Amino acid sequence: MSDLSRVMPGNLPHVLLVIDQPEVSQRLRDTFLAQGFNVMVVGDAGDAIAQCKTQAPTLAMIDQQISEQSGVQLCRQLRAEGVRIPLILLMDKDTLEDRIACLEAGADDYVLSPYTGDMLLQRVNLYLQSESGLPTTVLSFQDLQLDLATRRAQRRSRTIELTMKEFELLRYLMEHPRETLTREQILEHVWGFDFRGESNVIEVYIRYLRLKVQVAPEKRLIHTVRGVGYVLREA
Repeated sequence: MSDLSRVMPGNLPHVLLVIDQPEVSQRLRDTFLAQGFNVMVVGDAGDAIAQCKTQAPTLAMIDQQISEQSGVQLCRQLRAEGVRIPLILLMDKDTLEDRIACLEAGADDYVLSPYTGDMLLQRVNLYLQSESGLPTTVLSFQDLQLDLATRRAQRRSRTIELTMKEFELLRYLMEHPRETLTREQILEHVWGFDFRGESNVIEVYIRYLRLKVQVAPEKRLIHTVRGVGYVLREA
């Protein structure tokens, strides 16, 4: 197991950095500490899983490659262990296959290199704002409900587990039922930053959200408006 570096004064939100490159992890650790975050740094999957279970970090940032396995594999392990915190992958490349792999593994988001400390702080702050700003209420459309407190959806008696980005996307659609939302609107309101990468990331997320929300013989609720965007409406 690698050495664990932790600074956890008070009850401030804290970030788990899963990076096995000492120079990179030290630089990012110092960046987050300077902003008042609690920080934990680990270098392998075993420590990461242990810290998520025992210390309950607010959010984890995971390098694309750690020790002898990939960050994607670790995301999959953490979700299998019941870890529900936001998981952000630090990636070297951005392809459709990479985004699909992230989603399938349960990652909520990713940041492309070269990334700066300020870029990562911005991303983390977005998730912290989402965490603290959720009212305890439920959105409903037809037979679909979305609990804003637990970030879980339910369709009839079926509970639907969502990643952070899937939750934010479904929430945005359910807040604007029967209204066609353009891809630009979705990028602005769901991602909330100047998106780096191909815009078809929306199609990837919509595809996986549909697979979770619509199981046969349930009716389709998320529809594509060709050349424009997407709409939540009756079949």
